Amino acid sequence: MGFFDSLLGKTKLPSAKTDKLFAISTAAVTLEANLGLKPDGEAAICFKPMESSFYESAYAEIEDLLKISTKETGTEYGMKKDEYGYLWVLLKDKEFEDIVATIQMIAQTLIEHGFGTQLLCAVYRFIGESTVYWIYSFKQGSYYPFAPLKDKQRDNAREFRIKAIMEKEMPVEKDMARWYPLWDMPL
Repeated sequence: MGFFDSLLGKTKLPSAKTDKLFAISTAAVTLEANLGLKPDGEAAICFKPMESSFYESAYAEIEDLLKISTKETGTEYGMKKDEYGYLWVLLKDKEFEDIVATIQMIAQTLIEHGFGTQLLCAVYRFIGESTVYWIYSFKQGSYYPFAPLKDKQRDNAREFRIKAIMEKEMPVEKDMARWYPLWDMPL
């Protein structure tokens, strides 16, 4: 943002960063070996839909690509709007790499159509002694762990332990104030 933009109150939304999205593929091996966490075959990508014919075109292309790619990979998908109006593309596949590639494809399609600023996050669920989610923030270009407990509590100690082990392996968000909990995600 330039001087005049800040002076005049104009803000520019951050563009989506996808260059580190694939880091979760290799990190999954370390998560399982060092922490006993393995991908459970479910993940999602979340973005804010828009009222626009250009957006409708991008959405139709994503659906067409999903239909084609799911025939090849066997990935199951569904779409759901949450209470805040965000659209979630829910993915299921035994092959973790197929899920990661599908999320990358959806993100790239939205970016190519000019809707990169609408991307919120990608979420990967891992299971072990309890469930842990790895959340990728498209705005920050980094991951963070989310270990929910009952009654909308989170296991901060576990999240910090996981961060300490994984930060050399993948881009983990350093500012823990940006580790937003996603309590009511449909995943």
